[in-house]
Parts: sequence; structure tokens; C-alpha cells
Amino acid sequence: MQEFLNVIPHRPPFLFVDEVVEESDGFIRSRREVRQDEGFFAGHFPGRPIMPGVLVLEAVFQTGAILIMKSGEAASRIPVITRINNVKIKHAVLPGDVMEIEVRRTEAAGAAQYMHGTVAVRGKTALTVDFAGMWVEETK
Repeated sequence: MQEFLNVIPHRPPFLFVDEVVEESDGFIRSRREVRQDEGFFAGHFPGRPIMPGVLVLEAVFQTGAILIMKSGEAASRIPVITRINNVKIKHAVLPGDVMEIEVRRTEAAGAAQYMHGTVAVRGKTALTVDFAGMWVEETK
């Protein structure tokens, strides 16, 4: 695992980022290998496994969380999604695919970060989404 685990709270089995490939101001690219033995494939769908779209979205959101958590003070804060718009699923993500995930910040307004995310597999866009996130104080 990489140092990004120091800024987000997500952990296996609900971690959908394997590595951060590239980072710059307002942009991040990550990668996730979709393993054949992922537990969700047992029920979605037996005999014809497809990665659930909400989990593909989660990979984008986690990548966005890494981006926004590095842009602010992460201590005692957690990233949360506050808005999801314009989701387009263009084709399925299958066992063995490698998701190339890109998130670009489009606007910042205080703690709110507006972003656009894409997922590509096998050189084709699988999903696009506009979303917003922010960090909030962790409550115990």
C-alpha cells in the first residue's frame, strides 16, 4: 500500500484504490486491479460476474478523497461525498480488468470540493461522474 492510506480512512475489504499513479494540483490518477476473487462477484452475478456500478463509483470517490484530503488538514477529519450528478455508466467492469481512475477538481468553495471523475478499462471509458466532497470533523 502507499502513503495515501495516511490520509483516508478506507481499508480492505472496502478499499478500491491499489495505487496512486500521478498527482498534481487539482488532479489525481489511481489504479485498481479488479481481482477475480472479490467477494461481491459471488452474488453479482453468479456465472456472469460484473463489478457493481456503485463500487466503481466508490473507487472514483476514494480517489477524490485522496485528492481533497491532501489539500487540507487531514488530522481528525474524514472525507464525505455531498453531491453526485451526471453518472454515466458506459460499459461493465469485469473480473481481471484494471480500472484507470482520474479525478480532476473543477471548483473549490471553502471545504467543498467539486470534481469530475472518469474510469477507463481496456482503453475505453467505463464511467463518468460529477461529484462533490468535503472533509468533516470526525465524531467519536
